[in-house]
Amino acid sequence: MIDTKQLIKAGEEKMTFAIEYLDEQLSHIRAGKANPKILDCVKVMYYGAPVPLTNVATVTVPDARTIMITPWEKKIIRDIEKGILDSELGITPENNGEVIRLGIPPLTEERRRQLVKQCKQEAENAKISVRNARRDAIEALKKSIKSDGVPEDVEKDAEAEVQKIHDKFIKKIDELYAAKEKEVMTV
Repeated sequence: MIDTKQLIKAGEEKMTFAIEYLDEQLSHIRAGKANPKILDCVKVMYYGAPVPLTNVATVTVPDARTIMITPWEKKIIRDIEKGILDSELGITPENNGEVIRLGIPPLTEERRRQLVKQCKQEAENAKISVRNARRDAIEALKKSIKSDGVPEDVEKDAEAEVQKIHDKFIKKIDELYAAKEKEVMTV
């Protein structure tokens, strides 16, 4: 006999992964302030192999509108510049021979709206993942209960518990989205 609590816990874990993924995706969306996470997608050719920027340089944020990249080897500074330009961040690097500076321009109203749409899409994808986790958990519960001959009231209680967890995670997604939307729209 499979314990219903284990099935509920498995569904909750899947929902937690969806929230964590959403949080990660939202952190990569530029909000007008310098954030080193926007460089996570940048790959640099290093000895013929593409590697993440953070593996070949130190990334710091000296002020709210600047990201400074200090390469560990001065000879790869051009490769880092090329990697940034190829990454479609929309930011032009400034190279002074020692470090690369990225000036984060203030966002236009149109760009802010595009970023909010992107945030909304990410939030919607997370909601879909949470709903799928709920569906999978309920199906597993029904299958388990059908095969084990558990009373209907236990099934209904377990489904209600899964729904309650689902609602909690959907609310959390909405909160994350609202916070990111506020951050992006703040001038």
